Amino acid sequence: MISLAVFDMAGTTIDDGGAVYEALRRAVEETGVSVADEDLQTWMGAEKRAAITALIELGGGEPAQPAHRVDDAFARFREILAELYTATPPMPIAGVPEAIAALQQQGVKVALTTGFSRDIAEPILRSLGWAVAGEPEAAAANLVVDALSCGDEVAQGRPAPFMIHRVMERTGVIDTGAVLVAGDTVVDVQAGANSGAAITIGVLSGKLGSDAFTGQPHTALLGSVAEIPAYLGSPA
Repeated sequence: MISLAVFDMAGTTIDDGGAVYEALRRAVEETGVSVADEDLQTWMGAEKRAAITALIELGGGEPAQPAHRVDDAFARFREILAELYTATPPMPIAGVPEAIAALQQQGVKVALTTGFSRDIAEPILRSLGWAVAGEPEAAAANLVVDALSCGDEVAQGRPAPFMIHRVMERTGVIDTGAVLVAGDTVVDVQAGANSGAAITIGVLSGKLGSDAFTGQPHTALLGSVAEIPAYLGSPA
């Protein structure tokens, strides 16, 4: 019996048109280093300052040098992301709001985790008409999740399990054997496995194909979070 479903945001529950990928790539490349596609895929889903630091190093740069300052690159990431989101606002992935509602109707709590900092994540949720339970916006929201944990709120982002454990704490779920985790990146499923979650699902609604999840720790690979209620209702 699953008591808590933990979903990533961009690429998993929210279609942002690949804006996070583009913003991260451009912000790092503006420091003067190149970004390999495979490195970008590896670090998608991670806390964004950590991702920027790693990508600068992988591109041959030195994050401590003035030209490669992580804080400056992170500020540019936010600026680029805001521009991209203004041009093409994020939208819920088809079927995901209905899937979240179906899970909640079955008594499953639903939480979101994200490599974004909270000051980026909350405006995205508000733009969708989504809110977190207990917040003032929840009364008028068209979808209310039970908890949210962001990359800047824990000691280490994915693949560490801390965001998952944080939403367990916030929802009062103490048994990792009652937790399902789903995400569209490799670090999402790694974090799920590291958390001890009973079920870890890779979803193909983001930028990665099924090959990217080969050899990674996941219970199942689905097209989208929209398929999870049916998956849970299927025979083991």
